[in-house]
Amino acid sequence: MTFNYADFTTRNLGFVTPEEQERLREATVFVCGTGGMGGAAILALVRAGIGRLMLADIDEFEVSNLNRQVFCTLASVGSHKAEATSAACLQINPDIKIEVFRNEWPEHVDNLVGGSTVVINGTDDLAASLLLYRTARTVGKAVIDAYASPLPSVYVTRSNDPMPEERLGYPTLGTPWDQISEQQRADSFLREAEYVILNSSSRHHVDLELAGQVAAGTRSRMSFAPMVISTGMLMAYETIALILERESPTDAAGWFFNPYKPAIEKPRNRVATALMRPFVTRFLAKMMASGT
Repeated sequence: MTFNYADFTTRNLGFVTPEEQERLREATVFVCGTGGMGGAAILALVRAGIGRLMLADIDEFEVSNLNRQVFCTLASVGSHKAEATSAACLQINPDIKIEVFRNEWPEHVDNLVGGSTVVINGTDDLAASLLLYRTARTVGKAVIDAYASPLPSVYVTRSNDPMPEERLGYPTLGTPWDQISEQQRADSFLREAEYVILNSSSRHHVDLELAGQVAAGTRSRMSFAPMVISTGMLMAYETIALILERESPTDAAGWFFNPYKPAIEKPRNRVATALMRPFVTRFLAKMMASGT
């Protein structure tokens, strides 16, 4: 069978114009972390007709990834995530241009971020995230990300917006990305957890004892396919909006999608969060204590 890009993308038309489809074809997206949310975003973008991807990951697929990571199969377990993802993408669109990076990606971060139209943060590593955001600010690029939350979420940080470490109050400001301590990692995780609990109904949709174990570092993070894949789809929508210069209400604070109601949950105002913060602080302390 002969592949033809026009045939491949013909059903996109109506959602995008032919001119917009060509812009997608000419766009470059850098995705750092190709597992859960990053992998789902990649899947949507490849099928949307993105012309070039730069993929970075340091891990290999393992059996525990099968529950949510769209490019993880029994055949790809043990394979490098970005390499296996690239191979699968080429089976969808053989014309797509893909560059793959492993542990060495930080050495190329200026070119990766600077050479992209949009950056997607699919990694759950604090140090890697700091490097991405700090570089993106320097070269004037937007980063699409999501919270560590049991509800799907998305936020877009443009180069003139406060980075998450500033906005959420991480104790990492002034610390080189590759010199982050374990205590800084733990404190930053709690700052993000506090924000999520203050600004969404997330606490009602997860086992709090197990969440406490995650916060205490005694178990790995919980992940669920509907949440992870939905988040990746939201990230893909925001990526396409940026590429096509379409107006989007999503900002650096972002929003949460509650599929249980269903409802969109937007960040609360400062007065409400200030009143709630003491209760949330005690809640987090209790949650962590239950996890130790």
